[in-house]
Formats: sequence, C-alpha cells, structure tokens
Amino acid sequence: MRFLSETVSPLGKIILASDGSSLTGLWFFDQKNALRGLQKDAVSKDLIVFEEAKKWLKIYFSGKEPDFKVPLSYNDTPFRMEVWKILQEIPYGEVITYSDIAERIAKQKGISKMSAQAVGSAVGMNPISILIPCHRVVGKDGDLHGYAGGLERKEKLLKLEQEKPW
Repeated sequence: MRFLSETVSPLGKIILASDGSSLTGLWFFDQKNALRGLQKDAVSKDLIVFEEAKKWLKIYFSGKEPDFKVPLSYNDTPFRMEVWKILQEIPYGEVITYSDIAERIAKQKGISKMSAQAVGSAVGMNPISILIPCHRVVGKDGDLHGYAGGLERKEKLLKLEQEKPW
C-alpha cells in the first residue's frame, strides 16, 4: 500500500508519497514525472514520515539547512540509483555538473567515459525532489539545464541555498 499527503511551499503545492515508513516520492504538483510509478490505489493518510518531511521542508524553505534526515526509500535501475546516491552527497549550497557525476561513475566502474546525457536522464527521473537535491546539478558551462519542476523553481531553490541567514 502507498500513501499520499500534500503540503504547500513557496514554490507551489507539493505531493508526498510513502510506503508507510519512508518517503518514496516528493513532487511539485505540476512537475514532469509527478507520481511516476505510484500505484493507483494510493490513499491519503497522516504518517509520521509525512510530518518529518513537512518539518524538513519548512526549515529548508525558511533558508536554513535542515539538521536531520527524513527516511527515504526508492527502487529503480542500478544506474539511476547510483546517480541519486551521488546527488544526496552534494553539500547544501553547492553545485556540481552532469559531467562531474559522469566522470565519478566512470571512475567507479573503471571505464574511460560515461555519458553526461545518461546522467541527466537519471537526474530527471529522481522521485524525491529537493531531499534528493537534483536541483544542485548544473551544465558544464555553469548554466541551468533541465529540472522536472521547471527551471524557474531550480533557480529559486539554488538562490535560497546561497542566501545565508545573518
């Protein structure tokens, strides 16, 4: 059984999904791939993990880095899961490039090259936006490229992380 909840953020309504104990999805209501893979029988329910996620988001959108982690669970291809693991290692307020991730995976696999486009595709399928910070990935030129929630939101999320509270 899968469960759903909603919350409102400064960037729009957010839909949360859970397996009952971990967060399995977080999407802006109008983003590309929203609710991907979610069963049709998902029901709304109050869960502790939803309350934790909402608290995390409230802190995050106040311009502060949350000091706790929400339990996450996801299952997909090994490649996508490898990319999403790397995304979770990007420090708050910092960015890396799709090429950086591709080079890191190539090195881990002992191969000479990995496609940055393949990495971009995996980043775009991230099921848990914001908590798995795919918005922190930029193009090799430093420009913003692709974000399932929209480039305007990506820019706002990055600016939010750059503004340090005084």
